[in-house]
Amino acid sequence: MRDYRDYKKRKLSASVDGRGVVVAATATPGTLVHGALTSIAHNEWDEVTLRAVNQSASAVKLTVEWGDTTSADQVEITIPAESGFVEVIPGHVLQNAKSVRAFAATANVIVLHGFINRYENT
Repeated sequence: MRDYRDYKKRKLSASVDGRGVVVAATATPGTLVHGALTSIAHNEWDEVTLRAVNQSASAVKLTVEWGDTTSADQVEITIPAESGFVEVIPGHVLQNAKSVRAFAATANVIVLHGFINRYENT
């Protein structure tokens, strides 16, 4: 049986030193944000939390590609102008080396911040 102590908090895999990931892509496939652990075991996964900062003076549409690049795997949200830490992904799970990617209507103005709670047998 698992409990709250069975995970390790980690940075997004595309983050440098825990800093935000700038969304440079404006179309699919998006900028890599995180690559999930390779396990497919039912009790091993990454719980991903993402928040967006919009540095632009205009609202910007953000598309997060959750595990694949098909439209069924895309989450769309408009990030208000000059806003900080808008919740985008509130802690959903991913595994099997699937990736989280993102693209925006305007390049280099959306910055994604977040963390991973990695649940695995160690």
